[in-house]
Amino acid sequence: MLDALITSVKQLALSAQSDPSPPADPPDNMFLAVETLWFGSAVLLVVAIISWLFFRFAVVPGVRAITARSSAWWDDVLADKFLLARLAWVVPLVVLHYGIGLVPDLPDHLDLVVRRLVEVLLVVAIVGAIGALCAAINRAYLTAQPEVSRSRPIKGYLQVVHLLAVMVGLIFVLATMLDRSPLALITGLGAATAILMLVFRDTILSFVAGVQLTVNRLVHVGDWIEMPQFGADGDVIDISLNVVQVQNWDKTITAIPAHRFLEHSFKNWRGMTESGGRRIARAVDIDLTSIRFLDEPLVEQLRGLQFLRPYLDERSREISTWNQENGFDTNVPGNGRQMTNVGCFRAYVAAYLHAHPRIRQDMTFLIRQMPPGPTGLPIQVYVFTATTAWAEYEAIQSDIFDHLYAVLPLFDLRPFQHPTGNDMRQFAHAATAAAT
Repeated sequence: MLDALITSVKQLALSAQSDPSPPADPPDNMFLAVETLWFGSAVLLVVAIISWLFFRFAVVPGVRAITARSSAWWDDVLADKFLLARLAWVVPLVVLHYGIGLVPDLPDHLDLVVRRLVEVLLVVAIVGAIGALCAAINRAYLTAQPEVSRSRPIKGYLQVVHLLAVMVGLIFVLATMLDRSPLALITGLGAATAILMLVFRDTILSFVAGVQLTVNRLVHVGDWIEMPQFGADGDVIDISLNVVQVQNWDKTITAIPAHRFLEHSFKNWRGMTESGGRRIARAVDIDLTSIRFLDEPLVEQLRGLQFLRPYLDERSREISTWNQENGFDTNVPGNGRQMTNVGCFRAYVAAYLHAHPRIRQDMTFLIRQMPPGPTGLPIQVYVFTATTAWAEYEAIQSDIFDHLYAVLPLFDLRPFQHPTGNDMRQFAHAATAAAT
């Protein structure tokens, strides 16, 4: 058996060493066919380039010149430079797709490869043109309808259209590369629905949330919102399919998934902006030990305040009449009805703010006494300014309370303040002086 194997190997070696037959000379018409193929391909490529140049530098300027004469906003979409730039690539691809069959002596397998490659590029160009069209529609909508676009943005819907175009384009690209029917691939996607739902979960939820946010007018571009759980406190600058971007007051950007607005609470200050008034809700804490009844010297001192004089005159007559009718001896503090310095202070604050030109008189107006606590008796100012601008609002509020703290000693009242180091030093000096 070993001898037979050795004999077989020797025969194979001898056959390998035998001279192969010389190749036959190629026929003359083969060179002619190659030359014709290269010439036809070059002509087709030149025609495709010329068609692209014609569309890019003749058709595009013509379209832009025509639309520039119109005042309508919708034709600005057609003249968008990004849309026209992507449409320009469709023209040479169509020329290549239909012209490849006219190239002589093109092998069938090469014709098939070129056609499929051109079809794939054509789908990519069309999908890109659809994306550019959606972006152009959104830009034209923002420019032509600035007020409406803030309350009803369409960017999210256009992004859905673009996303669907990308998905359909991907199906066509796969169908072209696999030489399968697109319908067969779409039918096969039914089995992968659960996977797609998992992959595009946030996108689907955000789209539904975006529809609800827009329809119910919960969030607009330009609204001031607060979402502490995401560290957002500022103006909404963009509402897209997936996220809502908020520019915080420190100029940082917070991106919040759109569906989070339906899962978490948030505060929208749009009502304040639309009302034209911004609330002041701040209190002056009065030291409880400084509250007392008015005496004649203090009454005469307070009569010098023009805002308070009408109140003192009317209130004095009312209280005096009531005490006389009920037989109260007002020479003893606490008998009957008597005015207090803190009550007069409240009346002065109300009169002062009623005369203030930057305070809204048609909105809630309260000067109220809050429950006393460890910091004294709060006298709260609850009014609305005549502006919603942050800087102006803060300036008005600061001016009001500057005045109130400055006028407080005229009522023989003291603001509450926790003891400071200076208070401790004064107490120590007083104790030392008393001891000596």
